[in-house]
Amino acid sequence: MEQSLSVNITNVSYSVVFNFEKQFSVKSFNEYVQEKWTNSFVYSVLYLIVIFGGRHSMSARPRYELRPALAIWSGTLALFSIAGTVRTLPEAIAAIRNHSLQYSVCVPGFFFHDVTKFWASAFTLSKVIELGDTIFIVLRKQQLIFLHWYHHITVLIYSWYSYKDYIAPGRWFMVMNFVIHSFMYSYYTLRALKFNVPSYVNIFITAMQLTQMVCGCAINVWIFQIKGRGETCHQTYNNIYLSLLMYFSYFVLFAHFFYSTYVLKKGRGKVKKSM
Repeated sequence: MEQSLSVNITNVSYSVVFNFEKQFSVKSFNEYVQEKWTNSFVYSVLYLIVIFGGRHSMSARPRYELRPALAIWSGTLALFSIAGTVRTLPEAIAAIRNHSLQYSVCVPGFFFHDVTKFWASAFTLSKVIELGDTIFIVLRKQQLIFLHWYHHITVLIYSWYSYKDYIAPGRWFMVMNFVIHSFMYSYYTLRALKFNVPSYVNIFITAMQLTQMVCGCAINVWIFQIKGRGETCHQTYNNIYLSLLMYFSYFVLFAHFFYSTYVLKKGRGKVKKSM
């Protein structure tokens, strides 16, 4: 087993373990991230230049439809997220059943499991790929809100920063993200294919995202208390502070988005209808 710290690996049985999962070298990828994680700042700066430069360029141009390309893009990310959910959720559930909830947030065994070690690395790399979402927003001349690009940048930087240290709560940060993105990108795919998706689906997905942010904050606060009692939990205090700040900022922004999009606009619609 390739690892740089002593951990217990959760005993969970998968009916199939693919060769690309089992043969994946955690050590090599971690060494790569250790050396290159600051590139996430470079990617973020280039991302901002491209999207805001693109917006300026598109201001005098007609919008592109790009529905087939968007459907393929979103569909591919949906399939990736669904696969990630199927391959990582069983390990997370087994970590609780076989050990405890505290174990699941404090012991980073998922980084070294024959199956989840690959998906943890793929999750980290996917945060670079997902920057491409914004290209479609720019080319289709849709509204680019602060929440969108802020979320993409901070998740990218935090994921790369955290992987190099094998932070244990990454198990839940990863699984929650895979689950929600399975719904989100599937929804985007259906919309791109012009399916008439009920509006409550979008509300449900945003509610899931809000729940994710609450859980992220709660996990960080809990780990802070665990470490305060002198118990072992594999997450540095610096990481706790950064993660808590990140998740809390997401909660505020998503709550504002939810209120302004689904509550305030609905209320205004009722007033206009009555008038």
